[in-house]
Amino acid sequence: MTIDQQIEFFRNGFPWLKVVSAATPKRGIEVLEDAEKQAAMQYLKSARVAGKVKFVPASGAASRMFKDIFAGAQTPNDAVRKLTANLEKFAFYSEDVFGKPNPNEDADCAKTANTLLGTPGLGYGSKPKGVLKFHRYPNETRTAFAEHLVEGQEYMRNEDGSVSLVFTISPEHRDLFEQALHEVQATYEQRYGVKYDVHFTYQDPSTNTIAVTPDNEPFLCDDGSKLFRPAGHGALIYNLNDVEQELVSIKNIDNVAVERLLPVTSEGKRLLMGRALQLRDAIFNFLQRLDEGTSWELCDEIQDFLDKVLCISFKQLPADLESRTAVLRAKLDRPIRVCGMVKNEGEPGGGPYIIEGEDGSTSLQILESVQINKEDPAAMEIMSKATHFNPVDLVCCIRNYKGEKFDLLKHVDSNAGFISSKSFQGRELKALELPGLWNGSMSDWNTLFVEVPAETFNPVKVVLDLLRPAHQV
Repeated sequence: MTIDQQIEFFRNGFPWLKVVSAATPKRGIEVLEDAEKQAAMQYLKSARVAGKVKFVPASGAASRMFKDIFAGAQTPNDAVRKLTANLEKFAFYSEDVFGKPNPNEDADCAKTANTLLGTPGLGYGSKPKGVLKFHRYPNETRTAFAEHLVEGQEYMRNEDGSVSLVFTISPEHRDLFEQALHEVQATYEQRYGVKYDVHFTYQDPSTNTIAVTPDNEPFLCDDGSKLFRPAGHGALIYNLNDVEQELVSIKNIDNVAVERLLPVTSEGKRLLMGRALQLRDAIFNFLQRLDEGTSWELCDEIQDFLDKVLCISFKQLPADLESRTAVLRAKLDRPIRVCGMVKNEGEPGGGPYIIEGEDGSTSLQILESVQINKEDPAAMEIMSKATHFNPVDLVCCIRNYKGEKFDLLKHVDSNAGFISSKSFQGRELKALELPGLWNGSMSDWNTLFVEVPAETFNPVKVVLDLLRPAHQV
């Protein structure tokens, strides 16, 4: 995308998506019975897979996690007082570093905030979220990064006993992640009887997008240069496209819990992986049958499958058999994603919807609220009926029925980006984000939504979230 094209998006915005309905258990979200869950997890055990990998977006700094603490570092606010009052419950606390602060004393509260955020102190305000200490156990503390290693050995082992993980990080944080890995790798490999294969990748700077002023003119830095910014998690589709393994589990770095919740987390992931492989093999079977020869009966069978399983319906299909077969084959022969959906209880996350595409067919999509026209009463009525949200819990199959890797960059909807408000050097700006990794970057994938337990979603968006039960041993 050229700079001129990017500026046009700033000036004209992205087109609103045509939302047909919210995806619900009535249509669009599978709510499986116990027998169906067991069948899916059993299928996972027997299905052949050309390698598994856990893909963890982890490039973000923790500055947003401490926004309220930064705000109260000089004049303590409620967040800083709560932090100070509960300091001993946090895994990063030690008396040697913090002392024993008094939450009733402003000076002690301010000292707590500044010790946590700055240097001298822990310097957490400028470190990536992945290397922060999240959980305290009787004999150890664990970072978010370490908890992903523990999770990985539970449900992502390959046939040779190895566990492959890819963390997308910022180059300036590599040493911190390397150190975090070095501190636990040997211990965990011995403890869990596993071999870790960990890779760190960077968001390609060539995917950075230009920033503009509120008047849509290029934003100039104090030195007169144009400002380019990382284009959001949508740029990670390039990193995902480099993955060699067939089955990919995607989960954000901050969505982890203490180890006692690992059984329910593992079951949820195994369910998604099993359903992904069941879907993969059903689609592969249709494609192999099409290779042997088409028929009206087979086309009807495929059309019924697409409608009932993937919510893909057509306004009109070609009248002749050859053209109809080509349309149906194109819909089948695409990457696959199975997305966990949690009942909506007020937590943040993209919503599951059924939309109508430019070709007139419908599909399941994860949409952020900024992609829906708030001035459209019909669209707002649909939003009000949403029952679930996506906690960024996905399993993907990224090889075709011939065993070849898909080129994921060919399945991105470039019209599904975002415009957000930011600031730089004390001045407001508008930033352009590429189509989100699990939004527009996967819009042309075959998609299945499956309900998973709310207990599998335990994000740490602000530091006080670490006081929740899922983060306390």
